Amino acid sequence: MYEIISNVTLAPNLHRLVVKAPRVAAARKPGQFVIVRADRGDERIPLTIGDANATEGTITLFVQAIGASTRKIVSIPAGGALRDVAGPLGQATHIEKWGRVACVGGGVGTAVLFPLARALAEAGNQVTTIIGGRSSQFIILADEIAAFSDEVLITTEDGSLGRKGFVTNALTDMIADPARAPKMVVAVGPVPMMRAVAELTRPHAIKTLVSLNPIMIDGTGMCGGCRVVVGGESKFACVDGPEFDGHLVDFAGLVDRLTTYRSFEEQARHNAECLIKKEMPNV
Repeated sequence: MYEIISNVTLAPNLHRLVVKAPRVAAARKPGQFVIVRADRGDERIPLTIGDANATEGTITLFVQAIGASTRKIVSIPAGGALRDVAGPLGQATHIEKWGRVACVGGGVGTAVLFPLARALAEAGNQVTTIIGGRSSQFIILADEIAAFSDEVLITTEDGSLGRKGFVTNALTDMIADPARAPKMVVAVGPVPMMRAVAELTRPHAIKTLVSLNPIMIDGTGMCGGCRVVVGGESKFACVDGPEFDGHLVDFAGLVDRLTTYRSFEEQARHNAECLIKKEMPNV
């Protein structure tokens, strides 16, 4: 069992969990993830390791409560525990000094972006972080990221915080300015956003890295659930990724795969809500 040290709500349906997992904390590198289960027989959920403290033996996980399984995970209070935390899994991010780097995060993707942006800054890069969300309440980790970024640009779709518009608007301005144009772009967030960033940087031949989170089951490449097509070849996000060259990803195929089990997830969510109402009729 893996004790939950703290469970904090950052935004609607988004929680930050600090979990006791000494071996994972000691071995983890930026870009890697774990697969967790709340209890025996539950769904296996892949989660990026947002941060780690090897001295205290803890890892930080950011969990977006959308389906039945993630809702169950975020409902566990501090002092409770997760049944399984397997990892670290996946390839660590290749970090080097490129110069000016734009790190683009959309919604909960900002949490995944956090360790990557910090590692890039620690490698001596000039990091501009662009954070986007539907509104101000969906902008997360801005202060934490500002601690190591040269600048932080915020965009919201409704204009409630920062610039009104999308992250691609801010990135377009960066690319157009010779003094600020990035040599490298890292994008993490909804698939449409990552796809738009890749298409924006393609004509300028700016190296672009995206972090993919397709359906995963075992995390070892055996099940094939996380298969994606990159550069015309089949890759497995769990062992070959989760990060890939954004200009080579077949985003259309990725979208199709992500919707494969949508009806099953909707049924699982419905069943979970019915169970809660049965056990707590006044809720």
